[in-house]
Amino acid sequence: MLMPKRVKRRKVFRGRMTGKATKGNELAYGTYGIIATEPCWIKSNQIEAARIALTRYTKRDGKVWIKIFPDKPVTKKPAETRMGSGKGSPEFWVAVVKPGRVLFELEGVSEEVAREALRLCGHKLPCKTKFIKKEEIAKGGVNDEN
Repeated sequence: MLMPKRVKRRKVFRGRMTGKATKGNELAYGTYGIIATEPCWIKSNQIEAARIALTRYTKRDGKVWIKIFPDKPVTKKPAETRMGSGKGSPEFWVAVVKPGRVLFELEGVSEEVAREALRLCGHKLPCKTKFIKKEEIAKGGVNDEN
């Protein structure tokens, strides 16, 4: 699973996910992609499950780019622990995703294969997603709907 090799701080605040994505909101590498349409935390195991679904359907043809990385630790306190006594220990890692963020990019396959592969990939993720093409972004068809 994905996680940072080392971090500056072991525990972080929860933060807020208001607004739309300003960075990582357009296709940089591939021809087809999938974007988030709502804010969420995506766990490292969910990213891995989506990647496996994507590569399995494309039969490892083409190239896949994962555009998100889980760099935020989420802490949990043990079960049946009383309130207080500090913050819990880090349990898993998440990627903070805002609406409009490109999650995966794909290139080297036909549009039908890409659309179905990214649809299966989206089922593994905890937020609603949308399929996009390079031509749609050039015309401005993605950002004008919300």
